[in-house]
Amino acid sequence: MTMYETVHVSVDAMIEDLRRLVEIESPSRDLDALRVSANAVAAVIESRLGGQAILVESDAGPHVHWSAGGDPAVLILGHHDTVFPLGTLERRPFMVEDGQATGPGVFDMLGGLVQGIHGLATLDDRSGVEILVTADEEVGSRSSRALIEERALACGAVLVLEGAADGGALKTGRKGCGTFQVSIAGRASHAGLEPAAGVNALIEAAHHVLDIAALGRPDMGTTVTPTVASAGTLDNVVPAQATVIVDVRVESAAEKERIESAFAALAPHLDGAEIAVQGAVSRPPMPESASAELFAVAKRLLPGLEGKAVGGGSDGNFTAALGVPTLDGLGAVGGGAHADHEYLVIEAMAERANLVAGLVKAIQNA
Repeated sequence: MTMYETVHVSVDAMIEDLRRLVEIESPSRDLDALRVSANAVAAVIESRLGGQAILVESDAGPHVHWSAGGDPAVLILGHHDTVFPLGTLERRPFMVEDGQATGPGVFDMLGGLVQGIHGLATLDDRSGVEILVTADEEVGSRSSRALIEERALACGAVLVLEGAADGGALKTGRKGCGTFQVSIAGRASHAGLEPAAGVNALIEAAHHVLDIAALGRPDMGTTVTPTVASAGTLDNVVPAQATVIVDVRVESAAEKERIESAFAALAPHLDGAEIAVQGAVSRPPMPESASAELFAVAKRLLPGLEGKAVGGGSDGNFTAALGVPTLDGLGAVGGGAHADHEYLVIEAMAERANLVAGLVKAIQNA
């Protein structure tokens, strides 16, 4: 596949910048590490695009915002936090070998950031372009959501530099996703002498695990998956406390409302048990209609390009829910997000950088 009006980008220079970012570890919630990372991201942006990248302080770490000036027209969206704890780099250093780059965060999503920046650098006219690189995407974007939504509405179009779907496909739709925690209070008693005097929070939790799992409707794209459970203190004590954590994914606003209502309506099965529920479907679904216009442009730029709806969420969910045209998965081609085998395909870097540049140019000229 070839894209018309391609402009030369240096893969060696992209790898140089990628190495720089990967070798600064940036686990979510580590404010000191995220500050170093934010400064490095800002320095890469300024060195390749000029201007000034502003650090936007937050309780989750600094976000990085850059504007080329002019009337806002397109927001390039990414994040610089990763899921990997400090020390991962020592065990899994940045490497380039056999056509792949590896190391913590190369695919999710430092490679996409570098490609996007270098793609923009090929444009003579960058007016109306903004870049926002947040510090808390991997932990729910609670501190950055308002800023993301503000800039998306101001710009009117969003290109998300998350890693591509399988085979290099763009992400044209995403499920809404959220986490719920069900906390159960029972009453402790001696498991041998007075088991009936207690209220067994573990048994109560078992009832709810089955009830909650039954809420899923895979035929409608809704998955409800209990993922973590804990209960009890000692082997001879009726458990007084239990907790169940649940991952939820939905494709529609109606299913979001149904699931949230179902969790709110959970009631005890055992006399004396108490239930408390926290959580929500915090990232709304990203319907494929939100990406249709931009994806059509992308396919004209890169014939044969495919699009896929995926189960994972991103900050593109927020912008799409506002009605802002949003195209996701424009970042690295590779795989293994959040895993030790994470990798980026070097051969695809220039093509993806040019794709971002082509989309920006098309939006500017629309």
